[in-house]
Amino acid sequence: MFKPIRWRTFPRDFLVIQSAFLIFGFAIATMIRANLGTSPWAVFEVAMSQILHITPGRTTVITGFFVLSIALSLRERVGWGTLANILSIGLWEDWALSLIRPVQNNLPVQLAMLLGAIACMGLASAIYIGVNAGAGPRDTLMLAIHRRFGWSVGVARGSIEVIVVTLGWLLGGPAGAGTLIFALLIGTSVQTGFKLLRVQTRPPVEPDGIVATD
Repeated sequence: MFKPIRWRTFPRDFLVIQSAFLIFGFAIATMIRANLGTSPWAVFEVAMSQILHITPGRTTVITGFFVLSIALSLRERVGWGTLANILSIGLWEDWALSLIRPVQNNLPVQLAMLLGAIACMGLASAIYIGVNAGAGPRDTLMLAIHRRFGWSVGVARGSIEVIVVTLGWLLGGPAGAGTLIFALLIGTSVQTGFKLLRVQTRPPVEPDGIVATD
């Protein structure tokens, strides 16, 4: 169920991937503090953090393990980067939340924070994917659903996102215009990150020909 580790490059890969997780955690925290709406998963995780009375970052960790358990039950393979993703991003997110003050009633600043967060998330995704240490838990679940039920990757990911953001919104999570802006721009942001860092979008092919992304 676990992909082999490339020990010769592991120290370098670990440092690079942690830089991506740091940027990713700050991006999530910045979106939350912008108060315009967050990514679908952050909508759900912030809602759950309020219900459980724990920090959003800890909720991110718990959610990551829950999602991973579903993927593993569907016999999906994971890499060490998948576990590092779960354990690291939430910690960086909480640290960033302790540093960034919330902004309200200042639309230019809020928009700048939201757009900057989306740009940073695209950059972080490109860095992480470039390491090729395994997909994040959410994309791992996407691939597991694709392989187990025969859904297209797009339908699998889209269905997960719709369910998650709907649950988060019903539970009182920070869904808003920023959530729609995120959905419209995140793909372009990641693609731009690929081009800037010259990331090869040709990682090792899985047994059924599907390429794992993050």
